[in-house]
Amino acid sequence: MKVRIVILSLFLLAAAAVISYASRPEVVPLRQSLEGLPMHLDGWSGQRSPDMDQKVLDVLGVDDYIDRVYYQEGDGSPVGLYIGYYQSQRAGDTIHSPLNCLPGAGWNPVRNEHVIVPVDGGRTIEINRITIQKGANSQVVLYWYQSHGRAIASEYKGKVYTVLDALRTNRTDAALVRVICPVRGASAAAEDAAEKTAVEFTQTLFPLLGQYLPD
Repeated sequence: MKVRIVILSLFLLAAAAVISYASRPEVVPLRQSLEGLPMHLDGWSGQRSPDMDQKVLDVLGVDDYIDRVYYQEGDGSPVGLYIGYYQSQRAGDTIHSPLNCLPGAGWNPVRNEHVIVPVDGGRTIEINRITIQKGANSQVVLYWYQSHGRAIASEYKGKVYTVLDALRTNRTDAALVRVICPVRGASAAAEDAAEKTAVEFTQTLFPLLGQYLPD
């Protein structure tokens, strides 16, 4: 285990050097603004969340983002959607893992795993699934890193792709996609229901991402 940690640390240091000191100007791919993502998806209606404080945005370093709540038609189940897009990760603005950010807001991860979600065209994606808790309140969180058409669960694998893409295509753009659903109750069945809702929303959302996030 210690050997793996040392190897990983050395790789991340090398990756940082490659990304930071690449001399060629980075190619910025064209895309639609995330604000264009429909407020009405199939079976879901969205509302904008209050704008983030500028200090928070400065810490995040995003070039484009949306923060919304979508409500499922019928039973009104809410799902929070956050997408943060980074045009370049060369100048220190890198994607922040929810596992680092959520505890700072008082939410503690109590379950953490990867899940496979079927999406469009028979494709499946592997994403993160965590349960977070604050006092008596719990939420199910699904999140992944998306770059150049890839959905990536592992933060470290995402760093590897960033380095390889910087070398091969002179691009380090990527996005974090996060879906949150509150758990209504304290039972395992309530948590399963929240996960089911989050997965259904993800399956509705995912086919649209390619219209906004560059391949």
